[in-house]
Parts: sequence; structure tokens; C-alpha cells
Amino acid sequence: MTDPAEFCITTLKSQFRGISNLITIDRRASRPLYQQIYESFRGRIIRGELRAGDLVPSSRELARESHISRLPALTAYAQLLAEGYFESRIGAGTFISSSLPSRPTGASPSAAPGRRLLSAQVVALPKYERPSWAESLGPFQVGQPELQKFPIEIWLRLVARYSRRMRLKALQYGDAMGLPELREAIATYLRTSRGVRCEAQQIMIVSGSQQALDLATRVLLEAGRAAWVEEPGYWLVHHVLKAARCRIVPVPVDAEGLNVTAGIRLNRNARAAFAAPSHQYPLGVTMSAARRLRLLEWAQRSRAWIIEDDYDSEYRYGNLPIASLQGLDGNARVIYIGTFSKVMFPSLRLGYLVIPVDLIERFAAMRQVMDICPAHITQAVMSDFIREGHFARHVRRMRPIYAERRSVLVAELERQLGDNVTIMGDQAGMHLAIFLTRGRDDRKIAATAARQSLWLSPLSSSYIGRTARHGFVLGFGNTKANDIPQAVRRLKKLIYQ
Repeated sequence: MTDPAEFCITTLKSQFRGISNLITIDRRASRPLYQQIYESFRGRIIRGELRAGDLVPSSRELARESHISRLPALTAYAQLLAEGYFESRIGAGTFISSSLPSRPTGASPSAAPGRRLLSAQVVALPKYERPSWAESLGPFQVGQPELQKFPIEIWLRLVARYSRRMRLKALQYGDAMGLPELREAIATYLRTSRGVRCEAQQIMIVSGSQQALDLATRVLLEAGRAAWVEEPGYWLVHHVLKAARCRIVPVPVDAEGLNVTAGIRLNRNARAAFAAPSHQYPLGVTMSAARRLRLLEWAQRSRAWIIEDDYDSEYRYGNLPIASLQGLDGNARVIYIGTFSKVMFPSLRLGYLVIPVDLIERFAAMRQVMDICPAHITQAVMSDFIREGHFARHVRRMRPIYAERRSVLVAELERQLGDNVTIMGDQAGMHLAIFLTRGRDDRKIAATAARQSLWLSPLSSSYIGRTARHGFVLGFGNTKANDIPQAVRRLKKLIYQ
């Protein structure tokens, strides 16, 4: 038997009313004695082994029976009294608090997972799955820029400079709209490069375009209202609308972008339309001028909103970047969304909205509820990065690199796969789409490819209707030109397998 001097487990059988509880003390444990006493009592109360009104031994008696100093017992009792598990009655002793439930929550069997009560918003969402391609880099990843070309030394220098000069004001809560300097820099950039009509007061800084989509949905839509989405379209837009319990109206996309006439036929009175006019995801097409004007006309007549997602408009090949839809809007019906995460690096999580003037206060009120304000340090460093010209230089440096990779990918797809695939959306951005002409399951192929570190995004996952087409979205931003021919050969082998 273990030497009591080395290891003592003391069983205290209470002779008080209704208690046959075991208090366990281990002298060799790293936890202090008072904590062991506290946790032992608390655990038995939560499990229902000790009930409201039960008498507990005095600290003096507990110390004597346990062969310990009275101080740990006093400390434990004081904590249990402070937290409301114990109550002291003058002249009577110490009791399990009478205010506790007669049958504590911890005493009942755990409810079956299917019986737990959850919000309708979270129940509407599909199961969370971290994409396999998020774990490591590889050919054809979507949404991944060329990270090795990012000027990390400049970025770190700006971070270090900010850290040395940081003032107390930076430690306070900030404006829900974001840092004024960054908002001014973004407004100037958008006016000159994207044709957006805006002032700094209309800019709100957010944690990437995903938060912007969520925020716009919270402000503009309520449960049960219909919203147009592109079909196929960005899957996270679908999730946002499902969580908001909105009615999703999939509107087909063709070579001219969102088919507005089809949308009106499907649901003329929809409250909003989510669209990416400059470079649609996943097909990569650009909305024609006629469609843009028709969409704006519909929004004005129906008193609807357009949420324009301009996620990677900086890169266009063969002609100048397409001006924003917001710049054509004369009725303040467009909420414009942009992000730096696609151009800079994904973990930056920095995006922005351009909000109509009369909605600024409502967006700010909702943002305050969500997370009060954006982080100061990232905004300050990004502001310097833009103002000192580093952002513009990085975009100019990357444009020919992405253009080369895009050209090589298109050429290899045409050479190796020929008529077996149809290429779409190769004129802009950092991805293109291919349709499979053979009857193959793109999700099964993508799962097989992932085991070979080839990251294919199945096109059918972007559809929510019943007429999904099969194919792949191929990112070329993080795939070097020299690696593309071999990657296409591996893709060809999987398709014909």
C-alpha cells in the first residue's frame, strides 16, 4: 500500500444529513490542495451527488479528517461560497446553496445531438468542412495568389515601423466604419482604377469580402425575402442567404453574365441580386453593357438592391479593366464589395464596402453589433502600403506573371484536351473554368486528384439547381508556368481514367 506520507487519498464519509460523498485529495498531484477540495465539491454538486440544502462538514472537521492544514480547506470553502455553491447559516453551519436547482443540469443525461435546440440560421447551413486545398499549396488552387512574389520584406518593415510608433489611441476601440486614412486611400484608388463613384465617408473596412456579403444581407434582407444569385455562383453567397433564411432564386449565367430577363421571369419582386459583373465566379465571364443597364433598371423599378462583388478586378488580359457596375448607378442601388485578400495574401482578411450615403448609419449600427470595429494594426499598415505606392507596384508586377500563366494554361488545355473540354472566363482574374464534354463526375475526380496534391474545384458544387454542369474551376495564380504542362497531363489522366 502506498505510504501515506507520499500519497494520501482520504475518503471523508459525511455523517451529516443526506451526504455520503467522497472527497478525494492526492498529495502528489501538481494541483494545490485547496483546488482539489474545491473541484471535488463542485463536481459532485454539478452531478447532483450533493443537493441544495445538504449540510457539509466544517472546514475544521474536513482538515482534521483529511490530515491537512485548515488553510486549504478555508480557501476552497471561501471560493465555493463566493461562487454560490455553498451558503453559510449563522449558528447552523455550511450548506449546499438552497438557490441551486433541485436537479442540476449536469446531473441529467446528456441530450441526444439531434434533440439540441439550435437557431434556424445555423441549422440551415451545410456541414462545415475545411477544404483540403487549404492545408497546403499545389496546382490549380482557386483563390490563391502567388505568395512567393509578395513583397513580404516591405510589409514587415511597415509593420515594424507601425509597432515602434504606435500611440495609445491605437489601443482604443475604433470607428465601426474603419480607419479614416485607409478609407481615404481606398476611395482614391476606387475612383481612379475602378470607376467607382464614392467618397471616403462611404467606405467601410471589413474582414474580407465574406463579412461584407454577410453584413449587406443582414442590413438589406429579412427572412423569407427572395434574392437572386448567379447560377452557377459563389457557394459562400448561398451559405450567407441560407443562414439568413432568405429564398434563393438561382438565375442562369451565360456568356453575357447574369441573365436579367430570366431573373425577372423567375422572381420580379426579389429584394436583392448578388452578382460579380466584372469577373463572375466560377465561369469568369464579364457582364455585357446591355445586361448591366437592364439590371440597374430592374433594381430601380423593383426598389431592389444589387450587391456587386468585385473580388479580383485588378487583373485583366487583352484589354483594360472593366469599370464597376456601381459607377453606372445613378440611383444608389448598388452596394460595392472589394477585397485585398485575393491580390495580397488570403490570411490578410481585409476588404471593404462602398455604401450609399443614406445607408451608412444603418450599416455602421449593424457592424457595431457584429464585432464593434476592425483591427487597427492591419488597417494602418495597409494604409501605408497603398499611400507609399507598394500596392500599385505589386499589382503591376504581378499582372504579366499571371498573364503568362493564364496563356500557358489555355494553350495546354487546348493542346492536351482539345474538344473534350470547353474553356470559359480566361480573360481576367486568376482562374478559369472548363466544362467536361464527357459524362464524368467532377466531384469524384476532384477527390481523387486531391490525394495526388492536384487541387481541382468541381464546377457542379457551384450550382444549387438540378441542372448542374460538370467541370472544374482551375486557379493559376499560385501555379508556376513551368509546372502547368505537367499538371494538365495529370488532369488529362484523371479525366480519361
